[in-house]
Amino acid sequence: MQTALAPLLAIFAAYLLGSVSFAMIAARLFGLADPRSYGSGNPGATNVLRSGNKKAALFTLIGDALKGWVAVFVAQKMGLSDSVIGLVALAVFFGHLFPVFLKFKGGKGVATAAGVLLALDPLIGLAVLGTWLFVAFASRYSSLAALLAAALAPVYTILINGTGGQMLVISIIAITLILKHWQNLQRLLAGQESKIGSKKKG
Repeated sequence: MQTALAPLLAIFAAYLLGSVSFAMIAARLFGLADPRSYGSGNPGATNVLRSGNKKAALFTLIGDALKGWVAVFVAQKMGLSDSVIGLVALAVFFGHLFPVFLKFKGGKGVATAAGVLLALDPLIGLAVLGTWLFVAFASRYSSLAALLAAALAPVYTILINGTGGQMLVISIIAITLILKHWQNLQRLLAGQESKIGSKKKG
């Protein structure tokens, strides 16, 4: 019974961990407004940065990435199967996107996805993270960096590990990230997207 319950408990715990919003925690710790009340309304690091508080944004970024990494790392240390570890990875990621603590309206998942990928395979994670950093610094568009990094994640996976269960998990995460940034893509094409560090509106 214990062996049968372990995977279910790990997946459920991962979802709850993913539901913890470090943007909301940062707002309380640093005395900021609710990140859902300004900018894009997204409870994530990029929007917290629009408050002008870089420390709060960094706290949010590290926290959201760390929860993704911790969930997968713990599942690996528990000796769970690759398929269960994949489900744990998806659970913590979708927990961030649809958090039970925020009425299922969460962030876009970039930092959490990065943490998940770094735990699943450090090389893939570093390749994706490097892509995001390069595009973000070159263009100053966080959304463009996220879109390109997400699109290339399955490519990096094939080049490093080939196809398989991990490829499916990473592809699901990548497709979801692109869909979550679809409106950002429309604004990028229209030349209306906000750049990294632009101040909050209102």
